[in-house]
Amino acid sequence: VQKEIRIRDIITKDAIINAVAADMALGCSTNTVLHLLAICQEAGIDFSIDDFNNISDRIPDLCSFSPVGPYHLEDLDNAGGVMALLNRINKLGIINGNSITVTGKTLQESYRDKAVFDDDVIRPLDNPYYSEGGLSILKGNLAPEGSIIKQSGVDESILHFSGTAKVFDSEAASLDAIYAQKIKAGDVVVIRYEGPAGGPGMKEMLAPTSAIAGMGLDKSVALITDGRFSGATRGLSIGHIAPEAIRGGTIGLVKDGDKIIIDVKRRSIMLDLSDEEIKKRKSEWKPKEPKITKGYLKRYSKLVTSSSRGAILE
Repeated sequence: VQKEIRIRDIITKDAIINAVAADMALGCSTNTVLHLLAICQEAGIDFSIDDFNNISDRIPDLCSFSPVGPYHLEDLDNAGGVMALLNRINKLGIINGNSITVTGKTLQESYRDKAVFDDDVIRPLDNPYYSEGGLSILKGNLAPEGSIIKQSGVDESILHFSGTAKVFDSEAASLDAIYAQKIKAGDVVVIRYEGPAGGPGMKEMLAPTSAIAGMGLDKSVALITDGRFSGATRGLSIGHIAPEAIRGGTIGLVKDGDKIIIDVKRRSIMLDLSDEEIKKRKSEWKPKEPKITKGYLKRYSKLVTSSSRGAILE
């Protein structure tokens, strides 16, 4: 206050880039994409969902935290913490150390003397856990506006995956099928109408992803949704698919038995149908009745934007 540092002096485009770079190196939650896009919209910062891949291309994932890897956040703290990590990735030329932080000091003043004490918790740049950032944006006819995956949590054997759609119009319906052992290797679990407007509220799909992993299917089954996940995601779990089903997105046109092709390395997610067939289905599609028909959530459902823009109210 005495220095007259205001919030928009701290939240700048450089600060957002710094945050994404740190997230990529840490292999953190897919929710980062949603929240940072929302902050950028509110602050008037020119930063889009596509910028995440631009940073992911340049920042390797240096950490591997549970449930993907063996370490926890206390291990990160003991290894030098976030500032030691930033000092390490600073060599890549992305971090802007002159950004002002909430301490009133520059970011560089906070990290420049910080050392890494454990090269397995925070790996060297030439020996990362994953050659790209922990997160990646996938696009294709299933997600023209984008979708998000924690790519560092995907087993190499399924970075390219082709599977058969099993479609559910709610998280609860998908859980019933998973617990009844109706999901088999080679399936793609499609959970829709759980997006910002369709949910409404875009709740976390933690239970289905955990159930799939708990049954030992995380290396043979994919899950895609217009909902979101927690930070505990692993396996071929793709969320934030946009446009969402209730807004006429392609995910709302998928039928049981359709073939879905996911290529993480190519950042692609495709419904294996011709453009003509997709257009035909779209012409026949009718939106589902909204789950909430009155009150604040009804207004929220009408006003909320796509997850590709941070799921904000306009």
